[in-house]
Amino acid sequence: MPPMAKSTTAGTLQEASAALNGLADVGEGRQRVVIERVTPELDGGRFPIKRVVGDTVVVECDAFADGHDVIACAVRYRGPGDTEWRDAPMEPLANDRWRGQFTVDTLGRYRYTVIGWMDRFATWEHQLHKRVEAGQDVAVDLLIGAELVAEAAAQAPAPEAAALHAYEQALRAGDAQAAFAPDLAARMAAHLPRRYASSYERELQVEVNRPLARFSSWYELFPRSASPEPGRHGTFRDVIARLPYVAELGFDILYLPPIHPIGREFRKGKNNSVVAQPGEPGSPWAIGSVEGGHKSIHPQLGTLEDFHALVAAAKSYGIEIALDIAFQCAPDHPYVKERPEWFRARPDGSIQYAENPPKKYQDIYPFDFESRDWQGLWKELKSIFEYWIAQGVTVFRVDNPHTKSFRFWEWCIGELKQAHPELIFLSEAFTRPKVMYGLAKRGFTQSYTYFTWRTYKWELTQYLLELTQGEPREFFGPNFWPNTPDILTPQFYGGQRSVFLTRAALAATLTASWGLYGPVYELMQHVPVQGREEYIDSEKYEIHHWNLEQPGSLRPFIARLNRIRREHPALQRNESIRFHRVDTNFAENEQLIAYSKATPDLSDIILVVVNLDPNATQAGWVQMPAAEWGLEGDYQAHDLLTDARYTWRGEFNYVELNPQAMPVHILRIRRRVRDASGFEYFA
Repeated sequence: MPPMAKSTTAGTLQEASAALNGLADVGEGRQRVVIERVTPELDGGRFPIKRVVGDTVVVECDAFADGHDVIACAVRYRGPGDTEWRDAPMEPLANDRWRGQFTVDTLGRYRYTVIGWMDRFATWEHQLHKRVEAGQDVAVDLLIGAELVAEAAAQAPAPEAAALHAYEQALRAGDAQAAFAPDLAARMAAHLPRRYASSYERELQVEVNRPLARFSSWYELFPRSASPEPGRHGTFRDVIARLPYVAELGFDILYLPPIHPIGREFRKGKNNSVVAQPGEPGSPWAIGSVEGGHKSIHPQLGTLEDFHALVAAAKSYGIEIALDIAFQCAPDHPYVKERPEWFRARPDGSIQYAENPPKKYQDIYPFDFESRDWQGLWKELKSIFEYWIAQGVTVFRVDNPHTKSFRFWEWCIGELKQAHPELIFLSEAFTRPKVMYGLAKRGFTQSYTYFTWRTYKWELTQYLLELTQGEPREFFGPNFWPNTPDILTPQFYGGQRSVFLTRAALAATLTASWGLYGPVYELMQHVPVQGREEYIDSEKYEIHHWNLEQPGSLRPFIARLNRIRREHPALQRNESIRFHRVDTNFAENEQLIAYSKATPDLSDIILVVVNLDPNATQAGWVQMPAAEWGLEGDYQAHDLLTDARYTWRGEFNYVELNPQAMPVHILRIRRRVRDASGFEYFA
């Protein structure tokens, strides 16, 4: 029998040891609060959400615990360079949902998470209140509370500790009312140790950009076409002379196509012809020649000093210069001879040129991101950005990023923004939605979109709801362009002025960032290449001279659009957009689209109504959320384009838009107010 007893004891010890080892993997078992479903959270925390300086980040979560004790939660966050966490309290909503917020005031990456704990003081106070209401003896309960207050006082600085000790003495003396003082609750929330606090399983991130990342107006022009003299190649000095015009239009970013030397081998001619004629300048996107590559300037544009002068002059007008970064090479680019391993070789020994079958781009060699020297390639491409950053450029438009490695972009942009958090990257990727979103998640600040091809009311509505109400709003920066040098869509082919007006107005008001390619847009160029959505006689392949004083130019209209955008904060964000029903004969009018944007305090409400029919007047009754907006009695709809003023009342109001006159209303909604003297006016 003794051996059996010894065996039983040994077995018990082994079981206990195994149990302890298992518990060690559990962590702190006294953490009782469960935290789930934290928002915003992008792909399980894999990527950061995006905000701009001054934004409030609103965080929600589900949080609950066993039993009936009161719990508390906080958003825990820290900014770039912070060594300590800061906590922002969360408030309960309903059904165990909690909400808190914090403000981001520094460029760079913030981290945040959620913590939750059993609120011992709030639990004690809640139970004490019930006991007092029931007339029970609470002497012992007050002593328990006094011990909690003493524990908090031991952690508090001297002034706070003194106040807490006063409450402690009151509780020990039997003063039940002292337990319910709001001042005591606030001090206890700040200083009572949070025993066994639970943390959300992940730290999440916010990438904080400057305000220009969200609200910007882009204007694209070809420097070589900026000369005031027909037939002469334009220069940076000519672009400097064009700056007052760009500033008058109200744009704050001037985007230049590639400014580098253009290849001579396989140079494309007018209208993308395979063979260039003598004197034809070639495509700026065929980068590189004996004069240099991506870190060089086309000799006919000027010198590096001229470029510096352009950057400085633009800043004096409140304009930033954006450069095009196109990671591809002309056949005579120095890289081709110096680093042939960065390109894909064909079986016949030639280098693979770019193709999008059946299209062929013999004047362009793409980089091979599967090169055996991919590390060297990555470093060199990153150094191109670094070179132009050193020349004063902080805004880049990136050509076709979806044809380059996603891993490269995440690394490159991450490295660059760590050193230069003010950088802005615009992605030119007209491709599948998930690819466009994937680029945004990996660092691109803004992106071209499908707006160019969205023309019907229902598709515009659905697309904007996807971008502004769905998950993309957390990371995707839409930038709406009605045209580009590569894209002239069919709605423009008729040359109708109303189409140019409506597409510009839609781009400028549906989203906070927009751009256009000029001066072809304001001069209403509209003739395509037969069978293709491209301009005939495109500036991509030849130099043009533009008459900016041409009668009928949209110059005043575009300037007015940008002025309205600058003056009205409601148009400087996307998330508040809502669409409104417009009825004609008791049915939705599909030719009239109406939408509004408003500031959170409703001090600025903008309603836009657009006639999508370029041929006929459209009329209807637009439905307004009058009660929600606090519009009692009559109110004013002030058209910021024409200065017309309409007195409206109630929920439905009449609109009529003639495309031959003005097919757009941009209406500021003004309430009737009365001053101290009794004088009434709309404000």
